Amino acid sequence: MYIQYTMDQLCLPMDLEEDIPTNHLVRVVHTAVNRLDDSIFDAAYPGGGRDSYHPKMLTKVIIYAYTQRIYSSRQIAKAVRETIPFMWLAGRQRPDFRTINRFRSERMKDILETVFTAVLQFLANEKYISLEHYFVDGTKIEANANRYTFVWGKAVSKHTAKLQENVHSLFATIEAAEHQEERERQGKDLAELGEFSEMSSEKLEHLTQALESQLLDKPKNKPLKQAVQKLRKDLLPRLLKYEQYQALLGDRNSFCKTDPDATFMRMKEDHMRNGQLKPGYNVQIGTENQFILAYSIHQRPADTRCLQPHIEKARELMGRLPQTVIADAGYGSEENYAYLEKEEIQAVVKYGSYHKEKSKAWKEDIGKIENWTYEEAEDTWTCPAGQALHFRRESKETLTSGYEIRKRHYRSNSCEGCPLKERCTKAAGNREVVVSLERLRYQNQARERLRSEEGYALAVRRMTEPESVFGQLKNNRGFRRFLLRGMEKVTLEVGWLSLAHNVLKQAAVDQKT
Repeated sequence: MYIQYTMDQLCLPMDLEEDIPTNHLVRVVHTAVNRLDDSIFDAAYPGGGRDSYHPKMLTKVIIYAYTQRIYSSRQIAKAVRETIPFMWLAGRQRPDFRTINRFRSERMKDILETVFTAVLQFLANEKYISLEHYFVDGTKIEANANRYTFVWGKAVSKHTAKLQENVHSLFATIEAAEHQEERERQGKDLAELGEFSEMSSEKLEHLTQALESQLLDKPKNKPLKQAVQKLRKDLLPRLLKYEQYQALLGDRNSFCKTDPDATFMRMKEDHMRNGQLKPGYNVQIGTENQFILAYSIHQRPADTRCLQPHIEKARELMGRLPQTVIADAGYGSEENYAYLEKEEIQAVVKYGSYHKEKSKAWKEDIGKIENWTYEEAEDTWTCPAGQALHFRRESKETLTSGYEIRKRHYRSNSCEGCPLKERCTKAAGNREVVVSLERLRYQNQARERLRSEEGYALAVRRMTEPESVFGQLKNNRGFRRFLLRGMEKVTLEVGWLSLAHNVLKQAAVDQKT
């Protein structure tokens, strides 16, 4: 009546591989990692102590876990004990969560990129990728940090300036209370020591010690005693704190106290619908055929200044620069165009006004210099009314990155009586324009490439390249918040994610062929 059922009898086969289908993803992970040379992992194991778990085994387990949306080291350790594919990969060994976490965040910190490059080389050798077209984009992922422990750069500057005023006011008060013009300390008077200049914590500490020495000679000097107490208990500690904040900020405008490497950014995931800024990182990736070719982590919210460091990172990982870079308008700055031209990389990169230029309103706007005529021989601009604007002077703007933009100023001789002036400008006098000829040259080049048959096809393809990868990472595999803190560990997390994604993509391609 029933099929025989007993839990006291040994069942065959005992090999776990028999329970894993031939085309299962775990076999793809197993094969991919087995192709790696064992010597890659030697740098992570200096020797000594008890024998370690094999790094290939741990690498297989972690990559497969990331493909299954399992990111917690405790959950990975649990899967190794209970789930057949994990048990098979681990060879029935049972590393605990501490071993797994230590391996992925400490052991592999110097060699994960080498592993990624080795896998990338295999994909190139097997013609999954060609390393010619490089589609770049960025997304913001929330940091593993408290959303409300923020420090703003403007607030730090404001409080520092106020504290500087309090310090100098305090020294002025001491001087007035003492009624002495000369101070015996090192032949300087107190007014000179506390003159209004930028006061560092080191200098303030020196001055505080000088006051404490004077207080030993005059222990009943109440104003001096109060000043020393205020310096020791309030002003000096606060100045030290603000200096630490400034060092952590660097050129950023904010950071999070629980993860100082994270910057507050505006995220797409705005559940409260109030535009709340959250601590996070800007993750940049380059893709081809939806394989991740390179990845980098940045603290800047805007993509514009992330392109150059990302391309340099891609050079390290790929061993070469891509032939063509395809990106959206967020990367279309003069500085980025100049960089790509210098590196002899073809730029299929939109600029901010590319799509607006196609509109009827833009083409009929006579105030736009793009609708004017430039005479290179005379170095003049001719407006729609036929008025020539002559060169007046040149100015330079240096960006925070050090890139220098040369701007040329042009002005008409007379706009009086012009019937088009109201549509051209709101200025009372003659029309003046400021333009970077280099920027216009780069935009013209970009426009020609984007409107060519090849450029248009690449621009359309871009929408299904990195965007699809981010959709896989954030939606399908649910990675919307980092588990670790700090740039170094966050970069490792993205590295593991990228490895897992490429293995998944390889398996998907193999199934179609």
